[in-house]
Amino acid sequence: MSFLNGGYLSGVFGMVALALVSIGLYGLLAFTVAQRTAEIGIRVALGATRADVSWLIARQALTVLVLGLAVGIPAAWMASRLASHQLDTVLFQQTPNDPVAMTAAIVVLALVAMCAGMLPARRAARIDPIVALRNE
Repeated sequence: MSFLNGGYLSGVFGMVALALVSIGLYGLLAFTVAQRTAEIGIRVALGATRADVSWLIARQALTVLVLGLAVGIPAAWMASRLASHQLDTVLFQQTPNDPVAMTAAIVVLALVAMCAGMLPARRAARIDPIVALRNE
């Protein structure tokens, strides 16, 4: 059972966590777009372009990303500092605060956040103002 080594399991758990993050962020943004349908319809009726509406939702995804990174990076750094002597046996020739790994995680999370925000942003950009206002 060589696939049960620490590196493989860490990768699997990391992918599961990444999938949960992307599903949660998509759900949050889709729910927000559904709640703001009337507002978006009014914006479109008053002359907002599809790009304006898409940027409105993308900016919200960026805000969630920045707030998450602002809390998550220091928390991860402090947790790795506190548990560094226990992690030495599992981190195969790595340091707990590896800057390359931290940067790669930030880049991957930023890409996931933007991809999770693209679908609700496109849906919001296609809102027909008449239908949106009629539902209210």
